[in-house]
Amino acid sequence: MNQRLRYFLFPLLILILLLGSVSAYGAAGGNVYVIPIKGEINPALTQFVMKSIEKAQADPESMAIIFEVDTLGGRVDQATQIRDAIMKTPLRTISLVNNKAESAGVLISIAAENIVMAKGATIGSAETIPYTEKNISYWRGELRTTAEQRGRDPKLVEAMADRRIEIVDPQNPDKYIVQKGELLNLTTKEAEKIGFTDYVSNNYEDILKHFNISYGNIIPVGQNFKMTVAQWVTSSVVLPVILSIGFIGLLIEILTPGFGLGGTISLIAFSIFFGGSILAGNAGFAVVLIFLTGILLLVIEAVIPGFGAPGIGGILCIIISIVLSSDSIVLGISSLAIAFVMTVIAAILLLKYAPKNKYFDKIILGTELRKDMGFSSIITNNGLLGLEGIVVTSLRPAGTIEVDGERIDVVSEGGFIEKNDRVRIVKIEGRRIVVKKIN
Repeated sequence: MNQRLRYFLFPLLILILLLGSVSAYGAAGGNVYVIPIKGEINPALTQFVMKSIEKAQADPESMAIIFEVDTLGGRVDQATQIRDAIMKTPLRTISLVNNKAESAGVLISIAAENIVMAKGATIGSAETIPYTEKNISYWRGELRTTAEQRGRDPKLVEAMADRRIEIVDPQNPDKYIVQKGELLNLTTKEAEKIGFTDYVSNNYEDILKHFNISYGNIIPVGQNFKMTVAQWVTSSVVLPVILSIGFIGLLIEILTPGFGLGGTISLIAFSIFFGGSILAGNAGFAVVLIFLTGILLLVIEAVIPGFGAPGIGGILCIIISIVLSSDSIVLGISSLAIAFVMTVIAAILLLKYAPKNKYFDKIILGTELRKDMGFSSIITNNGLLGLEGIVVTSLRPAGTIEVDGERIDVVSEGGFIEKNDRVRIVKIEGRRIVVKKIN
């Protein structure tokens, strides 16, 4: 009986050991996710990082996350949300500064359990814009709290945000880590020397080995097309450019009859702007509806002569919709201001140089049309100077007048002139004919 029991228990024991080794191997072979935090820190990037963390947490075999940081900063409130998400995850977290972690990127980097820096990387220069006592006080508090929770020197981190802090090198009292009037910005070698970084490398396998993290797979989380577009469109650099293109295209469309190149460019630019804002979570259907209402009101203003309630209402709707679709009110207003200046400059250049350029015939309406339709060329007819005519199409400032039964394409001297008003030809410059309203 004992012999039979031995024969039974021995294979069973081997089976248990094999299962245990398989289980242990499976535990050691977990997944490590690599989440990039690159570019401007804005709502689009925040959504991407938070969804990526949720994806890693949902994986039962996930055991660690490497946050690969390369940013010059961005919005403080968005950096704070990313910081909170990193600190709340139960997974092991490592920040890899693989180029730069400036400004708001400092908060994100110190939120992880360990900091690793690649050779030639930098971290620091986290001063707020605008620099006010209220902003600095709040920001220093966020940095200090995060540093303390992760066991890092809070004074070093605060010195990255406040130039009033001075730190003496403990290894050499005659030298300073940072002096008053300067912001602390550490290179990899400097961070390693004072113990701010835990390791120097940009190799995932090397980093995981250093921290004794056994892994089976390293899974890079790539930014999808939607995320890339959203982050690009809503950035503080690209946003004013897109708005400027949109408004300049709208200006060209107003100066030319019919729907043409200007309107197409404007439509594409504003579609990119609102599309990116929707993808970033800054705008919804209601905001787009406000913008479309503004355009409709401007169209009504164009049909009804004079500048009244529809025109003012349309401009206000457009301004409000753009501000609401931006990452912040400050960014929205500043982008609008830049776009307004660029549009004014474009308007001046168009009115000054376009009439002398053959590629802008549509703007100045100088192209010769068919004689049987009642049109005549204005290229060389200096005999028209001083003649009077009737406005056929409203001049905004370009349009058509009728002189002695012939239709002529002209530009008004004083802005908008209504249909059926009498005008006098006061100037001829090549193909450009300028008229003035007769009071």
